[in-house]
Amino acid sequence: MTPVLRLGSWDELGAEAYSLRHAVFVLEQGVPVELEHDEHDATALHVLLFDDLGNVLATGRLLADGHIGRVAVLAAHRHRGYGTRIMQALIAEAGRRGHTCLLIHAQTNAQGFYAALGFEPLGQIFMEAGIPHVGMQLKPG
Repeated sequence: MTPVLRLGSWDELGAEAYSLRHAVFVLEQGVPVELEHDEHDATALHVLLFDDLGNVLATGRLLADGHIGRVAVLAAHRHRGYGTRIMQALIAEAGRRGHTCLLIHAQTNAQGFYAALGFEPLGQIFMEAGIPHVGMQLKPG
């Protein structure tokens, strides 16, 4: 199986992105359903990774201001490099769009994952949707 990346709008990829995010954030992590989907989805660039059968394995989004978010990989498909592929695609697209600084609110249990991609912590740990997070930044280049 060679997973395929697709980049697009919410109109193009939203159904698949929502399904995966609901499974990871709402069902697995207990994020309130009303917090999972927001107004930024409509204007964000979405990246999804699909298997050979068209099933979505991972997702993430890039906002116009350089924030990366909603990065998620289905539990059964973690530790296969899929999250890294999503992040690499988002970072590359941010570079094409001229962003000089990328920001992410990283769940603290994923801080090492983002650090391995070059992100550095900013500030103190804070709670978001009932989960501890830390702000992180990457200055591509």
